[in-house]
Amino acid sequence: MDAQVKGKKVAKEAVSGKREKFVQLAESRTANAMRAIRVIGKLGNKSHYDYSEADVKKIVGALNREIESLKSRMGDKSGRDEVEFKLL
Repeated sequence: MDAQVKGKKVAKEAVSGKREKFVQLAESRTANAMRAIRVIGKLGNKSHYDYSEADVKKIVGALNREIESLKSRMGDKSGRDEVEFKLL
């Protein structure tokens, strides 16, 4: 019985380690993605850049498709690995 308890403890520690790694990576990667989106938002300065409403819709659409793909992958549904984006 003691070996059975030790086995469960090791398995629980392995799950805990996986959780810690997930939290660490999720926080870091989410912060990086948020920073990248803010940098894209800086393109909205009309005094420095010339763009159309169609350009904005393409950018936002690409970001939304990527978010939907993320939701799909995180929800155990098969999703695309990559969403390509070209403005022109």
